[in-house]
Amino acid sequence: MKLENKIAIVTGSGAGIGLAIAERFIKEGAKVVFSDINEIDVSQYGDKAMFIKCDVSKSNEVDELVNACLEKFGGLDIMVNNAGIGTSADITNLTDEEWQKVISINLSGVFYGARAASLVMKKGGSIINMSSILGSVGFASTVAYCAAKGGVDQITKAGAIDLSKKGIRINSIAPGFIKTNMTKGIQENENYSNFINLMTPMGYMGSVSDIASAATYLASDESKYVTGITLYVDGGYRAQ
Repeated sequence: MKLENKIAIVTGSGAGIGLAIAERFIKEGAKVVFSDINEIDVSQYGDKAMFIKCDVSKSNEVDELVNACLEKFGGLDIMVNNAGIGTSADITNLTDEEWQKVISINLSGVFYGARAASLVMKKGGSIINMSSILGSVGFASTVAYCAAKGGVDQITKAGAIDLSKKGIRINSIAPGFIKTNMTKGIQENENYSNFINLMTPMGYMGSVSDIASAATYLASDESKYVTGITLYVDGGYRAQ
């Protein structure tokens, strides 16, 4: 098992990509702290898991999340800053409140998680930030989301330089269009779905297991010389 005896936190692990990552980590031998804004039942995973409710836009709650992990499992080897929300508003009508909500969760929340983890991790620790292809390409009505994800990539790059001296790695995963609740509208709209498939060289939307596989690689010792990268898992979208 690739993550045997490792201890991980996965934010936003109530569903979708976060849940897939957390479950894959357990299968690979890790103990996992599931975290989400909503309560979830992790009893099915036995003593390999615990749940901590956390709003990542609040730095004190993120600090408490990390401390709870230390108290329960005695350490932290892997931090996955996955919690995030989507938005659909044109730059001309995006409100201050909508902007701040996306930035506070998708960008500040990643910073809070990376900072809190870096303070307690030992040499060999791995921080994984969830970015997006929209951190490097534009897309209609997603200005706040694009801005936040672009910032995540820069947190990753600058953080890698800062943390390399401590032996801690930090990387980002940038999914393309993945089948989750966040993309349900695309999946259910035949015209929109066909457009995305045509825009993706591999011709289809990815699955949450594709992202979980990438996260497992970046969490494991197989990537021990990899830091500061954004790993695109996008079916070739950005290759065009």
